[in-house]
Amino acid sequence: MNIKFKKLNKTIINCNDCPRLVNFIKKISTEKRKQNINDTYWGKPVTGFGKSSSKLLILGLAPAAHGGTRTGRPFTGDKSSDFLFKCLHKTNISNQPHSLNLKDGLKLKSTYITNILKCVPPGDKPNKEELNNCSKYFSSELSNLRSLKTIVALGKVAFDNCIKFYKKNYNFSKKLKFAHGKIYQLPNNINLISSYHPSPRNVNTKLISEKMMIKLFNKAKKMSAIKS
Repeated sequence: MNIKFKKLNKTIINCNDCPRLVNFIKKISTEKRKQNINDTYWGKPVTGFGKSSSKLLILGLAPAAHGGTRTGRPFTGDKSSDFLFKCLHKTNISNQPHSLNLKDGLKLKSTYITNILKCVPPGDKPNKEELNNCSKYFSSELSNLRSLKTIVALGKVAFDNCIKFYKKNYNFSKKLKFAHGKIYQLPNNINLISSYHPSPRNVNTKLISEKMMIKLFNKAKKMSAIKS
């Protein structure tokens, strides 16, 4: 990771701009759920993961309460990550079919994974001020990803907030509709692919399947010129 990303990540980890989120993270990290009662929670804002030379960005809305907030890495240590990384491994984007903790040896091929919001909000519902506060970090991540070609937005909320960010910061006014596998063009020749979120609910109700997700990521790899 380059110096700019290291500096950015240090700033993100030390951020306390949103008191509601700071207090909620402290509560989660002390009032642990039963299955994680012996775990030491990360309990801080969660930075992105991957190399600055990445061509593909996988984007969620916020860290999970007992996933990223516990482990310190996006989409790590929860059911959503189990499904996601099984698919990323089968498309040769990830070197392993799971994402468990910061020391599990995970490596991504030309891919960076992050969230628009770096802290988990109560009820997974951030307010406008929190999103505005955190947008500067997402902006810095995009600036540092100089080879970026494609963004895969996991879930409608991440998709909608990604578009809001581009409308606010660029001369961009198109109305884009969320639909799994739909491809749009963002400013700076960035492709945006919308995807159902890999949540247990979406998987169990068969709204999304491994076949669908593998097809989507193979498409994202090809559009990003990532070699297998």
